[in-house]
Amino acid sequence: MPATRTQRDDHQTRRALREMADHALSRAAGAPLVGGNQVVLLKDAAENYPAWLRAIKAARHHVYFEPFYIREDEIGREFADALIAKAREGVRVLVIYDWLGDFGKTSRRFWNAMRAAGVEVRCYNPPRFDSPFGLISRDHRKMVAVDGAVGFISGLCVGREWVGDPQRSIAPWRDTGIEVRGPAVACIEEAFAEIWTTMGPPIPEHEPIVPSSAGSGGDVDMLIIATLPATARAIRAGELIAAIARKRLWLTDPYFGGASTYVQALRAAARDGVDVRLLVPNAMDIRLLRPISRSGYRPLLQAGVRIFEWNGTMIHAKTSVADGRWARVGSTNLNLASWFGNCELDAGIENIAFAGKLERMFLEDLNNSIELVLGPNAKVLAPGQPRRIERGLGERSGSAGPAVAGAVRIGNAIEAAFTNRRVLEAVEARLLLVVALIVLALTILLVLFPRLMAYPFAALLAWIGASLLYRAWKLRNQT
Repeated sequence: MPATRTQRDDHQTRRALREMADHALSRAAGAPLVGGNQVVLLKDAAENYPAWLRAIKAARHHVYFEPFYIREDEIGREFADALIAKAREGVRVLVIYDWLGDFGKTSRRFWNAMRAAGVEVRCYNPPRFDSPFGLISRDHRKMVAVDGAVGFISGLCVGREWVGDPQRSIAPWRDTGIEVRGPAVACIEEAFAEIWTTMGPPIPEHEPIVPSSAGSGGDVDMLIIATLPATARAIRAGELIAAIARKRLWLTDPYFGGASTYVQALRAAARDGVDVRLLVPNAMDIRLLRPISRSGYRPLLQAGVRIFEWNGTMIHAKTSVADGRWARVGSTNLNLASWFGNCELDAGIENIAFAGKLERMFLEDLNNSIELVLGPNAKVLAPGQPRRIERGLGERSGSAGPAVAGAVRIGNAIEAAFTNRRVLEAVEARLLLVVALIVLALTILLVLFPRLMAYPFAALLAWIGASLLYRAWKLRNQT
C-alpha cells in the first residue's frame, strides 16, 4: 500500500531530526561522521590481544602503538618481541607510552632494548622543570593502527592483569575493544600522528599516514573522538547522547566521577523515563577509593538511575550504548581527569547491529553484578553482596583516574559545605570528617612548626616562579 502524504511527511521529519542529531554529535565530538566501515566487537584480552598481535605481525609498512603503558611481564615482552621483529624487517614501528601510567611498571632497560632494535619510542609528558603541574595531563589512549588498513581502540593496556592467572584462580580484568577497517582508520592514525608531533619531529611527509582503505565494504557509520586536554569533546558528546536518548542509556565505567553537569544529564534522562543503567566495579584497583566512589551514587539512585557493581576482579571497560542505535567504546572514563586533563581516544558508532551486540554484552555483564539500592536513611546498599571480593593481578596499577574522581567528590562536598548551594547528603559526612581532621592536623603542625611547614610551600612557589621565568625567556628568544 502506497504511503500517505502524512506518513511521508512524518518520515521526512524523522530523517531531518536524525540528520540534525548527527550534525550536533559531530560538532560536539569535534569529529566527522565517517561511513563505510567494518567494526568488530572484541571482549577481554582473550579477543583483543591476539587480534592486535596478528595485525602487528602482518604489518608491511608501519605500526602505530599507543598503549598508555606496557607492563614488563610475559605479556609485555610478547608485544615487545613482536614490535622488535617488525622493526628489524624494516617496518616503521612507532610507540607512545605515558610516563606516569608506566611509572613502576617497566624498566628503562625494557624501552632501551626496543629502541636499540629500531623501534621509535616516545614518552608522553615526563616530569619537566618548566611544567610543575604537567603531570596532570596524561596520554590515556589505547590504540593500535597498522598500514592504514586496520585499527584498534580499547580500554586495555598491556599487562598480565588483563590475562589473569588460572593457576591461582585469578580471573582476568573485564575490558572491551573494537577492530576497525575502512576509512575511519585514517582518523585513528591522524590522532596518533597529532600526539606524536607534540613530542618531537612529525612523521615524515614522504611517509603517507594513511594508505588507501578503499573497498572495505562496511556499512558502519562512526566518528573517532580524539580528545586533547581542555577540549572537553567527550563530555559534550556524552551529555548530548544523554539528552537525546529516548528509551535506554547503558554505561560501563571503572572510575565514575561524573561532573555535576553530566550527573544532571543522567538524572534528567532517568526522570524522563529513560532506562539509565551504570555498571561500575565492586573491587577497584585502589581499595581506599571505593567508599568515595559510592558517595556519588545516591543522587543518581534517587533519580531512578540503576547502578550495578561488577562482582569480579575488575571491570575496566569504558562503553556506552543508547537506544540500541548509538554506541561508544574507548579509553575515556566518566570523570574530570579523562574529560579535561587527558588525551583520550573513543569510537562513536551509529549502527543498530553493533549497538545490539554491545547491549547483549552489557546484559551478560549484569548477570555477574549486584544492583545497588537505597536502604534506610537513603544509605547506598548492595543486598546479598559477598563479604570478600575476588582480587586480581595488577592491584593499584590503574591510572590516576580514580584518584582524581575521588578528589572531585571530596571537592564537591567541601564546596557544598561552604557555599550552601545544595543540601549535603548523609553519606558525605565521612568525606567531610576526613578533610576536617586533615585540615586541623595541618593547622596544629603550622602552629607548632611554622618553619617546617613553610619550607615545602616556599619550594613549590620557587619552582613555579622559576618555571614561568624560564618559559618567558624561551618565548622572548623565539621572537
